[in-house]
Amino acid sequence: MRALFKAAPGPGLEMVERPDPVAGPDEVVIRVLRTGICGTDLHIRRWDDWADSAIAAPLIPGHEFYGEVVEVGPLVHDIEIGDRVSGEGHIVCGTCRNCRAGRRQMCIRTIGLGLQRDGAFAEYLSLPATNVWVHHADVPPELGAIFDPLGNAVHTALMFPLVGEDVLVTGCGPIGLMAIAVARHAGARFITATDISAPRLEMARRMGANEIVDVSQAQVSDAQRKLGMREGFDVGFEMSGAATALPTMIDNMNHGGRIAMLGLPSTGFAIDWGKLVTHMLTIRGVYGREMFETWNAMGAMLQTSATLRDAIGRVVADVLPARDWERGFAAAESAGTGKIILDWTEL
Repeated sequence: MRALFKAAPGPGLEMVERPDPVAGPDEVVIRVLRTGICGTDLHIRRWDDWADSAIAAPLIPGHEFYGEVVEVGPLVHDIEIGDRVSGEGHIVCGTCRNCRAGRRQMCIRTIGLGLQRDGAFAEYLSLPATNVWVHHADVPPELGAIFDPLGNAVHTALMFPLVGEDVLVTGCGPIGLMAIAVARHAGARFITATDISAPRLEMARRMGANEIVDVSQAQVSDAQRKLGMREGFDVGFEMSGAATALPTMIDNMNHGGRIAMLGLPSTGFAIDWGKLVTHMLTIRGVYGREMFETWNAMGAMLQTSATLRDAIGRVVADVLPARDWERGFAAAESAGTGKIILDWTEL
């Protein structure tokens, strides 16, 4: 099969021939139709300090995908050849305390698809059947390819009740944009989105943000005044990882406010711990998706809301043939774009 491959630690990827995967007894083989390019994949291609510490090369990267099941292991149930699927990219041990208690997203021995195990930038992919999500509704391939990052957005957005709440979203990358649409769908009152990219802020407005703030030029408090808010934000989604984002969010939260933090900081930064205590704020770390409550939630929302489905679809900026993967990675690297999808039927 053709696959994007990192043969050894170091910068770069190359399109090469690799052996076809074979399904183990409890696995399936999937013909990959579409893949999304994630920020993680950009790190792997650049081979920065994070990639050097976390990635096991040689490796086929890629973890956002949509495809068709073509082989089923003998111990697999409820998945059939021909099913259209996506997959949970966190492969868990099944035996640690959290796994045995049904909290699989908190497994202490998680292996990442496309990180420590060959992933989806290939014509075929093997995956444990327990990680496969079968699309029971008619899901377009491009939308199916972003179920993984949509799951991050849904997990973050539904961490706290949203009906009637005022929400601050810091960071309008694709996951932040999807979180805005989910918050609007879930009944938030006012949503304010911040970034430093004008194109992404305009996308945030189209996704349902009432106010947008370029934090390089304006203050979040300006948005509160425009919206007529008499108190701070009730719920925050920190999606950027920027050093100034969480301190700014804390400064603009109502007493008792709740923050879901998905963005991974690249550097340390100071927090006003006194305000955290005296304002009785909650900060909750969010990673990946709940297995599989988040998948059920996003599948149900997309099945029942054409408005949300259309909004999430707008996050896809372009679909390119897999043979043009270098152009796709370059587009994904540029600030201000949405999701870039590779079509593996066009090699």
